[in-house]
Amino acid sequence: MRASGPESDGDSRNAIEAEAARLLARLNADPTPQDEAQICAWIESSPAHAIAFARAEAAWDAAERLKSAAADISLPPIVDEANQRRLSRNIMVAAAVAVMLFIVAAIVTVRTFSGVDRYETAVGQMRDIALSDGTILHLNSDSEAEVRFTENGRRARILKGEASFDIAHDKTRPFDVEARSAVIRAVGTAFNVRLRPSLVELTVTQGAVTVRSGGSAAQKVAAGNGAVIQPRRISLTQLGPKLIGQRTAWREQMVELDGETIEQAAGEFNRYRAAPILIGDQRVSSLRIGGRFRTTDSREFLSALQYSLPIRAVDGEDGSVMLLYRDEDQPALSQEASSPAG
Repeated sequence: MRASGPESDGDSRNAIEAEAARLLARLNADPTPQDEAQICAWIESSPAHAIAFARAEAAWDAAERLKSAAADISLPPIVDEANQRRLSRNIMVAAAVAVMLFIVAAIVTVRTFSGVDRYETAVGQMRDIALSDGTILHLNSDSEAEVRFTENGRRARILKGEASFDIAHDKTRPFDVEARSAVIRAVGTAFNVRLRPSLVELTVTQGAVTVRSGGSAAQKVAAGNGAVIQPRRISLTQLGPKLIGQRTAWREQMVELDGETIEQAAGEFNRYRAAPILIGDQRVSSLRIGGRFRTTDSREFLSALQYSLPIRAVDGEDGSVMLLYRDEDQPALSQEASSPAG
């Protein structure tokens, strides 16, 4: 249950204003398109966010204007001593105000980032990280997350890719995971979060979590269920053991396919490859395949494709692989080729 009253409202407002200042600093520091999209999503997710960001922008602009004004003010060629003292005093006041505004912005930024630990993985790498509270953070390939603990709470932010959490139980300090516009809260549970291009995919494997997104009401998601999360909408889904196993197979360094198209399957394997698997013929895209394959050996997957489907794989000089449709007059892959794992 969310606390109410002046103190909690003030804390929430301070947190929002601090986040607005942090995001504004990020926006003014050569942001990536992903940064800009995340900042826009945060602003649009709540009127309070929009107001706080507008205030931060106004303070920033005021500081810039005052700084410019202080630099541009020059004394007239002929002034009496009193006017000279007055103009000098105005310059000093303007400069002092500008400096104070920048100091405040810097303090807010430092407070926001202080105590943040960042973890990331390269393409093809996976990591299991033991956090100081006993929680285990699992990062999939090409993923990035930030973690910050305080006396009052535990918070992680998924910046890229996919992460799985085994949350250490602590009723006094809930664990919040931010993923774009979504906030997933847990006390002691296990769940998986994947950032897809247009949504966040949640899979709960143990216990239960609450999830909210933007202005939507918080919803409870219990073990064996999941959610498709968009900025203003949460769609709950019931998941069977097979689908949960498929979504979490990466924890065992496996890709599990169950009738996915070749286009979808190639996309899964490309998460673990420096050079991609490409589809060079539209007839290949809609073919389907099942099986369990190692993330560390996509050749096993390519051999299975050529053995069981009218597909041939052509290696590129850069390490990429082009999938082409194999016509009837072209030979199939030798039966000595590797078969799928499991």
